[in-house]
Amino acid sequence: MEKRHITLGEFIIDNQKHFKYSSGELSRLINSIRLAAKIVNHEVNKAGLVDILGEAGDTNIQGEDQQKLDVYANDVFKSALINREIVCGIASEEEDDFITIQGKENCNSNKYVVLIDPLDGSSNIDVNVSVGTIFSIYRRITPEGTPVQPEDFLQKGNEQVAAGYIVYGTSTMLVYTTGHGVNGFTLNPALGTFYLSHPDMQFPETGKIYSINEGYYAHFPQGVKDYLKYCQAEEEDRPYTSRYIGSLVSDFHRNMIKGGIYIYPTSSKAPQGKLRLLYECNPIAFLAEQANGKATDGYQRILDLKPTELHQRVPIFCGSSIMVGKSRSLYGEIP
Repeated sequence: MEKRHITLGEFIIDNQKHFKYSSGELSRLINSIRLAAKIVNHEVNKAGLVDILGEAGDTNIQGEDQQKLDVYANDVFKSALINREIVCGIASEEEDDFITIQGKENCNSNKYVVLIDPLDGSSNIDVNVSVGTIFSIYRRITPEGTPVQPEDFLQKGNEQVAAGYIVYGTSTMLVYTTGHGVNGFTLNPALGTFYLSHPDMQFPETGKIYSINEGYYAHFPQGVKDYLKYCQAEEEDRPYTSRYIGSLVSDFHRNMIKGGIYIYPTSSKAPQGKLRLLYECNPIAFLAEQANGKATDGYQRILDLKPTELHQRVPIFCGSSIMVGKSRSLYGEIP
């Protein structure tokens, strides 16, 4: 008898009991992200056929050139979340400030805020390399029925109620957690349906892959250089293999399946690190810990960091627990 595949929609319904405070909104919220992911996936897959490649001509709040697909993906996810009247606020890596959802009946009574990196690694689109979307969901902390405030978004990562990513690659996958393990769903493009393909995803305790942009080696702190030398040493279980795509979602996804560590440290070029705490590091750290991995800033747990601004940058070391632990021991004590 052929095994019946579980759809993402069925999985969400079957696991609603795990959703804290759930009365249906979180399920609807994840379904909205699923819908937006399918729309963005369609556009990504035809990027070579339409005028969607290249720069949009604007810069985002971080001063980075926006790609046309960055802007498109941002608009799609915002529309999906706003039109369904599920969230009370949205913060995006592509927006200067957070968005308060208002003007529609009962919108300010919604419980959740979403923080999103609409298209991670978008500079890779022109060369047909995998990109992704990263999302993070929190329960608001200000009173329901009032406009959202900065403190609703500036919560520690350990307060997340859900987080995940979509990787648009040779196959399109949606991977997420609500704090009860990590599960991956692969899109069947013929049917437009996500099916459970990777249940209970787990990082191997250790691995053979390290992912870092070694082009900046001269600018790294000594502790990072020491760890890279450790990875490259000729020993019984080493050297490790260097694999770096330049798309956080893609690098993290590969390392979670095969075992490895992803590093984006501070450097003389990026004294605070490059990745954003709220849009990238917190959701990735939540997924890593739920998949038996670890995530630190080199000194302490990412999920314990208190955000101070929407676009705050931090360094990150995440992946297989033994590898992250070793990098922590070589990086040094808290100054």
